[in-house]
Amino acid sequence: MQVVRSDDHLKHFPKGELSGGLFVRPFECPERWQHIMDRLGVRGFEDFAEPAALDMGPVRQIHDEGFLEFLETAWDRWVAEGYEGEVLATCFPARRMQVRKPEHIDGLVGYYTLAVETAITSGTWEAAQASAAIAQTAQRVVAGGARSAFALCRPPGHHAARDMYGGYCFLNNAAIAAQMFLNDGAKRVAILDPDFHHGNGTQDIFYDRDDVLFLSLHGAPEHAFPHFLGYEDEKGAGRGEGFTANYAMPPNTGYDEWGSAMDDAIKRIEAYSPDALVISLGVDTFERDPISFFKLKSDDFTDYGGRIAKLKLPTLFCMEGGYAVEEIGINTVNVLEGFENG
Repeated sequence: MQVVRSDDHLKHFPKGELSGGLFVRPFECPERWQHIMDRLGVRGFEDFAEPAALDMGPVRQIHDEGFLEFLETAWDRWVAEGYEGEVLATCFPARRMQVRKPEHIDGLVGYYTLAVETAITSGTWEAAQASAAIAQTAQRVVAGGARSAFALCRPPGHHAARDMYGGYCFLNNAAIAAQMFLNDGAKRVAILDPDFHHGNGTQDIFYDRDDVLFLSLHGAPEHAFPHFLGYEDEKGAGRGEGFTANYAMPPNTGYDEWGSAMDDAIKRIEAYSPDALVISLGVDTFERDPISFFKLKSDDFTDYGGRIAKLKLPTLFCMEGGYAVEEIGINTVNVLEGFENG
């Protein structure tokens, strides 16, 4: 399995994030990436590649042009205003407020973000572009005939909506890759999101489309970020009705219940008969993840990788969450090995 990776992820590392009312070191940190790389080496993965230059065409098919312009210029505009810290939102268009696009950078940040834990730094735009380029390069590997590829994306992407960032995500890598499969001639693509947190951005992007089936297994939004999307009655709209499936599960869900949801999602994918499969690979379902509440064990990741393999589809894995830093490499590689051996 080819692994696409880049050291450009190091250009994005905020000083802190708000968590539980405290300003703490971000859970989404460079060590996550390094532990995955280390484990890939230990387990014999040797086919590494750097990404080709980013093609903005598919990115513009997924994301709003004004949003992209904001991400590209936010840091410079923030600094020009005289602010000394990192870019963080201080206000939002909340209920019963106008949702009009402000001109001042402070208002623009609130307009385009969905959560205050995610800061923009001087290198964020470069890192986000590199992450999307990684997904694009890995997609080309699979589209070229490989059974699978692993896009070691950082920052992650599945919370990034058409015109919003947050949840550590800026560009939706999995959605961009799915669009590229369609551009290459695929009639249907499935995106399976086993990250603990709902893939609200991916759902937002494809909610009214029937050429992408989106399935998310996640913590029930009554209890888990992003809280305001991911309910099971959200099934798509218009032409996309019936092409979104949410499996929202309560605190302390173990592998038996979670695995049953995965089996049902796999059956839906089989019935949809896609030409390609994109996995938003978050491993924050692990029992000791610090910001999640599922109870999967490391061996469970190997098992569900094997279940996905039984679909026998061209499969692209895009890295998403996982914050138990010591185990993120083990659990990520377990999924990939389970798939390869399945």
